[in-house]
Amino acid sequence: MSALRPYEVLVIVDPRPADEEVAALLTQLGEQVKTLGAEVVKMENWGKRRLAYDIRKQREGTYAVFEVSAEPAMVKEFERQLRLNENVLRFLSTQVPIRKKARPAKTQEVLEEVG
Repeated sequence: MSALRPYEVLVIVDPRPADEEVAALLTQLGEQVKTLGAEVVKMENWGKRRLAYDIRKQREGTYAVFEVSAEPAMVKEFERQLRLNENVLRFLSTQVPIRKKARPAKTQEVLEEVG
């Protein structure tokens, strides 16, 4: 099994269902990710926002962001499931770059040489 990588998945959901139904849908999507073997680090519901252009005759959408640790194959399968869900208007998956920590000892040495 390869190492899990950090991803962010932005989901825009149809705004017509009630807030409780949207919360239930987002919980269901989180469970789908977990059943694929991924780990949901965080889920944020950004609420309803106006879209830049109409999608399926909707001017607004409910935005949510999932922070997930997963393998690329898991994310690909989750995207396939999102395409099949009629309540999901759009989604965008991005891999979060892992930043390596700088070595503080070398940074200090450079500052002493310059100063």
